[in-house]
Amino acid sequence: MHHDDQLAELSKALAHPARLRIVRLLQATPGCIGGDIVGAVGLAQSTVSEHLRILKAAGIISGEIDGPRVCYALNPDALAPLAEFIASLTALPGDVCCVPTRKETP
Repeated sequence: MHHDDQLAELSKALAHPARLRIVRLLQATPGCIGGDIVGAVGLAQSTVSEHLRILKAAGIISGEIDGPRVCYALNPDALAPLAEFIASLTALPGDVCCVPTRKETP
C-alpha cells in the first residue's frame, strides 16, 4: 500500500467520535477488554461492532477470541505513520511561518 493511501486509511478509521472514544478507552485500559466497550461507548452492540470492525481492518486495534467473547486491544504501532506525518506538519525547518502574506489593496 502506498504511504499516502495508508495515512488516508488510518485517518478515515479514526474519523468518527465513537471510534475515537473506543481508541481512548483501549488506551486507558491495558490488556484486553470485551463487552465493556459497549457500556463505555454508550451505543448499541451492533453499532459498536461496526466501529470495532473498521478499527480492526485499519490495524489500529486487534481482536482475539477469548472463550465466549472477543478481546480487543490497542495496537499503537499501527498509528506510527500517522503520528510521524502529523509531527512533520508541526515541525517546520527553521520555524518558518507558512501563512501566505496578504496583498495590499489600493
